[in-house]
Parts: sequence; structure tokens; C-alpha cells
Amino acid sequence: MRKVPLFFYGIAEPSRPTLNLSLMRFNTAHGEKIMQMKKLAAALMLAGLACAVAAEEVRVAVAANFMAPMKEFAPLYEKATGDKLVVSYGATGAFYAQIKNGAPFDVLLAADAKTPAKAVKEGHGVAGTTFTYAVGKLVLWSSDAALVKDQKALLHPTVKKVAVADARLAPYGEAALQALDALKMKEAVEPKFVVSNNIGKTFQFVESGNTQIGFVALSQCFKNGAFTGGSGWVVPQDLYKPILQDAVQLKAGEKNAGAKRFLDYLKTSNEAAAIREAYGYGTVR
Repeated sequence: MRKVPLFFYGIAEPSRPTLNLSLMRFNTAHGEKIMQMKKLAAALMLAGLACAVAAEEVRVAVAANFMAPMKEFAPLYEKATGDKLVVSYGATGAFYAQIKNGAPFDVLLAADAKTPAKAVKEGHGVAGTTFTYAVGKLVLWSSDAALVKDQKALLHPTVKKVAVADARLAPYGEAALQALDALKMKEAVEPKFVVSNNIGKTFQFVESGNTQIGFVALSQCFKNGAFTGGSGWVVPQDLYKPILQDAVQLKAGEKNAGAKRFLDYLKTSNEAAAIREAYGYGTVR
């Protein structure tokens, strides 16, 4: 039987502990990397949960005249913040009656300045949150592209009905009466009135042809410097009191961080300002 040289064992045997030490180092380093990855994954998960918690649902009551710009910048705001806007459109006076009766709105975008001020005074609005988000403009408008050149269209023989919003509920209706008084035309035009409870319905009357003409918000038929259809006469602003449209955070939304974010966006965003101006609104700087 052939003998194995002794020097073989002298080389082979010492190499075993070296291999085991290397393997231990590898396992330790690998384990540390796994732990770091787990910690990172946990941190990312917590960050995601924090973002999800931070996003809010914001219930906004919006004056009917502001529907078009609101529909345009609401998705931009939602994309930027993750908040969800739940928007209702209607007459400012009707909204305030609902708010007093407990309607769960977080924010009111009114068609006037007095309603938000009243909300704060009567305990339904948060003090220090009111500001003018837009200055409205009144227009005499018809879906007939040839009818309106100026106020004389109100006396045209084909004009049998004139749409106007209820002055007790809608500031644009109040402005229309002020303009007619200033023009000394109220007595002649008032018998033709078809009155609705908000400016949205007033516009529908005129747009559908149910009335030949009507006093509506400029934003409803105007964009980027031109009428979107029909014909109109922008009522000079010295014929009616400025339509200052104020926003307010409501008591129901006092603890809603999203409500404050939305109002800040409306107040400071250049994007929001550009959209308002495109629809003919003025802005208080």
C-alpha cells in the first residue's frame, strides 16, 4: 500500500480555519446588508403611510359663477397635494342657510364678501381665514350672436324675457338691479324678468333660449379675452358695487389641514390666479 507523504497534512490542515473565518465574515456582512434593507423598507413604508394620513377630503361649497375655473384648477390642486376636493355648486345665500343648519362644509367660496364675514361673526366661520379670492364682473348676454351690442338690447322688440338671479340670494342678481337703476331702465325691464335662485340657473335659461337675454357672470360665457359664444355687453363696473368674492374656512373644517392647504393654494398660487384671470375675474392684490 502506497504511503501518503506527511507534508500533505502539514499544508491542508491549517487551511480549514481560514476558510471558516472568511465564511463567517461573509455571513456577517450579508446579514448587516439585509438588516439595512429591512430598515430602509420600513422607513419607506412609514413615509408612505404618513403621506396617506396627511391627505384630506375637503368639502367645498362654491358659488355657481365660479364653477368653470373651479373645475379647471381642482384636479391640478388634487394632483399637487393628494387631497380630495368634494365640490358643490349653488347660490351663496342658499349655502349659508345650509351651513347654519349644520351642513358639513369645510370651506365656502362665496359670491360676495358679506356672507363669509357674517359666517365668522355668527360663529360658523374661522376668524382670520377670510380673503377676497376673485372680483366678479357682470355681463348682459344672449346665446344669439347678433342680439347684444349694448344695454339697448334689453328694449329690443324680440326680447320678451330677461333672466336675472334673485337679488336676495345671489350677488350677481343684486348687481343687475343696481345696474338697471343706474341706467334708469329698471321700470321698463322688470316686467320681463325670469328670476332664478342662483346665477347658474340664470345662465341656463339664457343659454337654452328659454329667455332671449339675461344678466350673468362674465366667467360663464368668456375665456381668454373673448366670448365663448353668443353676444354680450360687459356692464361697466361703475354701474354696480364691486362684486368682491370672499373665501372662508368654516368651523366644520377648522381641524382639516386640507382646508387650510386649499385656501393657501387659492390665495398664493400663480396657477390659480392665471385661471381666474382667463375667465375674466379681477384679483385683489
